[in-house]
Amino acid sequence: MYDFYPNGFALVIGGSGGVGTAICQELVANNIPVLLTYNSNRERAEQLVSELGHSKTSVSCKQVTLQDLTTLSSAVESGLARHGRLHSVFIATGYDIPQSPISEVTPDLWQRVMRSDAEGAFNAIHATLPHLRAGGGGSYVHISSAGLLKYPPLDILSVAPKAAVEELIKGVAKEEGVNNIRANSIAIGVIETGIFLRLKEQGVFDEEWIEGVKGALPLNRFGQPEEVAKMAVFLASNHAAYTTGQLIPVDGGFGV
Repeated sequence: MYDFYPNGFALVIGGSGGVGTAICQELVANNIPVLLTYNSNRERAEQLVSELGHSKTSVSCKQVTLQDLTTLSSAVESGLARHGRLHSVFIATGYDIPQSPISEVTPDLWQRVMRSDAEGAFNAIHATLPHLRAGGGGSYVHISSAGLLKYPPLDILSVAPKAAVEELIKGVAKEEGVNNIRANSIAIGVIETGIFLRLKEQGVFDEEWIEGVKGALPLNRFGQPEEVAKMAVFLASNHAAYTTGQLIPVDGGFGV
């Protein structure tokens, strides 16, 4: 079991997604109350709450649109009313974006993706940072991309906004350490869940692509969401109390 702060709750933004779900499950396994958010998949979010509800740990969900600060504030306030303190924020949002060469990315698509991902992460921090300060400290864990360590062709719409968020995370770590607030990111490779599985079913990633990517990985396999979740919960816990401002790979050795 990981040691967390003695009371309060964890906010999992994007908790209804593949990696977000695994983070929620790992938190509940460590007896941490969870408030998970969803954008549009209410059915999946409520199903997850029901699945985890058999435990003694409180689990609830709220709809949040990261471009709408009122939904973020409402979600945080509901968690505070229930648990009294926010101590951990996981940013695990995912977006269905095309694999595209830079030459074919339109200004409109670029702006929409940057706003959804980079601006969304900023809004999440803006809405939660005062509450982490008020509670005496806490932790941010951002689910980022291994493409920041080794650029994957056609992946600019994933990597570019994550690069902006990474500098934001480093800035929070640098400026807020004095307030006992830590901030770290996890650079994930291909994880067999969520968007990847949907795109695979659609034929975007064929068997030749899959075998080629696997063959370039030292571990010769793709990752599982539980493997990301264990790292995320470790980073948020007091077991990682002296770790901040880091981008930690969980990528099967993609960057090697």
